[in-house]
Amino acid sequence: MNILLKHVLERLVRVGDLKVTGPKGTTHKFGDGSGEPVHIHIKTVHAERAISFDPMLAVPEAYMDGELDVIEGGVLGLMRIAFQNMGSSGIDVTWSKAIEGLRHAFRRLQQVNTAARSRRNVQRHYDLSGDLYKLFLDEDMQYSCAYFEQPDMTLDEAQLAKKRHIAAKLRLKAGQTVLDIGSGWGGLGLYLAKAFDVDVQGVTLSTEQHGVSTDRAHAQGLQDRVHFDLKDYRHINERFDRIVSVGMFEHVGVNHYRTFFDKAATLLKPDGVMLLHTIGRSGVPWATSAFIRKYIFPGGYIPALSEVMPAIEKSGLVVTDIEILRLHYADTLKHWGARFAANRDKAKAIYDERFCRMWEFYLAASEAAFRWQDLVIFQFQIAKKNDTLPMTRDYMAKCEKALELRDIGHKEPAAPTPAKPTRRKKVE
Repeated sequence: MNILLKHVLERLVRVGDLKVTGPKGTTHKFGDGSGEPVHIHIKTVHAERAISFDPMLAVPEAYMDGELDVIEGGVLGLMRIAFQNMGSSGIDVTWSKAIEGLRHAFRRLQQVNTAARSRRNVQRHYDLSGDLYKLFLDEDMQYSCAYFEQPDMTLDEAQLAKKRHIAAKLRLKAGQTVLDIGSGWGGLGLYLAKAFDVDVQGVTLSTEQHGVSTDRAHAQGLQDRVHFDLKDYRHINERFDRIVSVGMFEHVGVNHYRTFFDKAATLLKPDGVMLLHTIGRSGVPWATSAFIRKYIFPGGYIPALSEVMPAIEKSGLVVTDIEILRLHYADTLKHWGARFAANRDKAKAIYDERFCRMWEFYLAASEAAFRWQDLVIFQFQIAKKNDTLPMTRDYMAKCEKALELRDIGHKEPAAPTPAKPTRRKKVE
């Protein structure tokens, strides 16, 4: 093992049980021996050198390329040791801290998310094969944090509970109009239309998601009440009684927060209510993971509360409720990871081995970040006026309970199976 990597690992791993076998076959131990053991094998000098200088990016890249294997403990175990030994600002080694500091300093340049660039960023991730997502998501294709009311809930039950939880905060009434910004595969919009007899307009930048959600609306006979558009939210001009946005704000970019909330203010009617569900940081602002930004969500950014609130305040909107969901996404990702592992051969048939290793690292590292770092879910309830909603939160619980009783006898239809995909090119 080269001296630089040895120095990095000695500084980083104070707690835990990590063994590292280098390219020459020599194994070194790090940590105090506590906890579940993790053993990795760095196979090439190239990977060893890269990890020494920029471990936060080079470790996942080496894993993707087969230059690093996790012999014992899995990727989740490796990330557990890493995150439990370092703060949210990264590894406490001079050059590594400098690299992460530069990423933080220049994060705004990485998030110039114009309408055209946003469309390209979305296509990089959400226009992957629909068959891929069906391998690990729930039956309704909810690609966002579930809500585990009970620890023993199945993924499908927890995703249905998430839709109830969000719907209750919107305080919907029959005949109202709802805008769903970042409507995904359409599950939430269709649920709201059926449960509350409202009209829903969903917007997405994903061609794949737009096609599936439109087909679902027709298949369920809701095409007159639920309509999905391939459109940027900045190009909408109608006004709505309610706005909901789940898992989309992470793609807005810190440069565009004021634009987002200013636009929401113009789209809401005077008695309008908005529910924004987004990944956030419980700590201070920091740069997006270099691996996630480069390979998974280009242009993406996870905000701290201190970055979101000023933009809402300046828009003239009123924050009526904020809820922080802790560990719900960690459990969601645990389910996704297990389902992906069970269907790995099918994923490899759609893409290739490198893609599967990339996706495995993405799911495991994300779960670890929600378990052992500062990632959480923010749910902002926002209104145009401070007297639009009741003074207490009792109405939310009552609505959720009524919806739960309704859902007991209404199993949600599954998303239609997409057309058989052609084999995709390798991930660059």
